Amino acid sequence: MCNPVSVRVAPPRGRLYDVFMSRTAGLTPRTCRASSLSVFVVSAAFFGGCSGDGGGASSEGPPQAYFPTWGDVAPTDVITHDHNGSLSDIENGTLLKDAIAALTPGQRLEIGAGTYSVAGNWNLALQGTADAPIWIVAQDGAQPVITKPDALNNVVNIGDAGQPTRYVVIRGLEFTGGSVLMRIYDCAYLWVDQCYLHDGGAGGLTANAVDTHHLYITRNEIHDPGGPSSSNEGMYLGANYGAVVMHTSVVALNHVHDCYGTQGDGIELKQGSYNNLIAENNVHDTGYPCIIAYGTGGLPPNIIERNTCCRSDDNVMQVQGEAVVRNNLLVAGAGSAFSSVDHQDTTVNLVVVNNTMVNAGYGANLSDWNGRAGMVFANNAVYSRDSYSIRFPYGSTGVTVAGNVAYGPVMGVAGGYASGAGLGDFVDVAWDASAVDATPAAASALAGAADAAHEPVDDITGAERTGAPDAGAFDAD
Repeated sequence: MCNPVSVRVAPPRGRLYDVFMSRTAGLTPRTCRASSLSVFVVSAAFFGGCSGDGGGASSEGPPQAYFPTWGDVAPTDVITHDHNGSLSDIENGTLLKDAIAALTPGQRLEIGAGTYSVAGNWNLALQGTADAPIWIVAQDGAQPVITKPDALNNVVNIGDAGQPTRYVVIRGLEFTGGSVLMRIYDCAYLWVDQCYLHDGGAGGLTANAVDTHHLYITRNEIHDPGGPSSSNEGMYLGANYGAVVMHTSVVALNHVHDCYGTQGDGIELKQGSYNNLIAENNVHDTGYPCIIAYGTGGLPPNIIERNTCCRSDDNVMQVQGEAVVRNNLLVAGAGSAFSSVDHQDTTVNLVVVNNTMVNAGYGANLSDWNGRAGMVFANNAVYSRDSYSIRFPYGSTGVTVAGNVAYGPVMGVAGGYASGAGLGDFVDVAWDASAVDATPAAASALAGAADAAHEPVDDITGAERTGAPDAGAFDAD
């Protein structure tokens, strides 16, 4: 279980401190796992992700940028549910399950500390409304633990068996054990916030059985979601070849790590899922990519921005197409820092701008870009220690390539980049992601190297980009 610790605020940069304070007011910090990582679960990205240096914050103002508009509705009734020490964990689990099943629109159930073991299959199926959502939350200062007596069932299913769930908030609860930790079925307008999902048997949070929309998955920590024989994804969103899609949803401010097994993606967004925002997540130590997104099948693009991703046994980030990928920090993958290739559909309409990619192997491996429509690779800082920094193995005809800074050989494109000077271009970055402060150093080759036509208005920290346009995720000014 996680225990409260004192808040350790990184030095502010730009508007970072103000945004940090607005987002963390009234929230409980915690240290999770016996490891060297101290985690403030609401703000992993603010602390720079992987090793606690630098960071990403949003300039979009208050949390409403990521949270549902109906999330501020006051409950009509608050119900307290405490753990009964004279009963077994399974008996307490049964009572909690019954209390949740009885909730009606507008009610808020506040759960006390203790372990609630819910036997058998548990389907949480509730329907609130935009004017009267249903809240299932931890009591102030409490850490309720929800688990299973065995690994035969998922810890919780939501909206299963033809029983939709709408306008429900699940906040501050710990889920562990069982099979999948949280499986989402027929759900829309569901907010999963500040929960701790860990040490499951088959996966973390999945939404791959029924189409979903308007999911808000924010400020959660997920680690070790499945055993060594499972695919062990932190989040599995949508299904292969668009059989199930998630759309118009937000995945933001989560800390996802230590995902290994037969696969081990951190956050996986499947083919056909569209119009989603994946932002400010801290994802590290994964078997497959920290973040992988396919294409939308011609539907509105996904936005992938301000994420910090480090240490993958595969590519750090992999995106097929139909997306905007900007202001991300990607360091240390066994494959590439960034990869884009035909996967379950064709690589088209992909805009990759102002990212920082640092890797011993390939920096950016852009395999299937030649002759494809809508391809932009601009203003990126791409550094490779031992291999190609920017690689177009089949050419780059029709691709807009501009304002990049590359350290290491380049393949398949004649221009659109300047030469970097090595890791001295950053304040403190290591090839193995033991340090990830990718702020441009004094006299960095990144300063003023970008193409203003492709520059975002702000950088990974949320600070407004000012002065001459800089390459990479961080603005030097």
